Amino acid sequence: MSVKDVVTGDLGTELDNTRRMLASVPDDRLDWQPHEKSWPIGGLARHISNLPMWATMVLVMDELDLSRPIPPSEPPSSIAEVLEIFDRNRLGLEAALGEATDEGLQAMWTLRKGEHVVMSAPRAVVLRQAGISHMIHHRGQLSLYLRLLDVAVPETYGPTQDSETGD
Repeated sequence: MSVKDVVTGDLGTELDNTRRMLASVPDDRLDWQPHEKSWPIGGLARHISNLPMWATMVLVMDELDLSRPIPPSEPPSSIAEVLEIFDRNRLGLEAALGEATDEGLQAMWTLRKGEHVVMSAPRAVVLRQAGISHMIHHRGQLSLYLRLLDVAVPETYGPTQDSETGD
């Protein structure tokens, strides 16, 4: 089994699960937040929609310097917009993965803020932790937001209390 297969073996499933969760966010509640220190649900959804792009940067760049200005994301106007961004970023990630080699995935990747190195690890490790696991983490937050809004939580790894087969 290749390094790429090990690192990305369940990526398609995780992306599908994430898209289903994003599609469940109600358009009329995008500014709702469960706590003043929490992101509004629309901002969280927008962040999640951009995570495949960040994973792509891990694959195509040797490092990312956070001291360089990153254009701020505008709050989404609709979940359709969020899904469009997610789908576009997913296609970019899948294309970059198609070009990835085991050698490239074993090369070091660095996240820095100016001269300060935040992290440096093999690209495969960063892709798994900061890309895939990061997306799963925020998807978990989003599922809680949906539950608090009394919106049906879609299935991810099996039935939920809201699905036909949930008990």
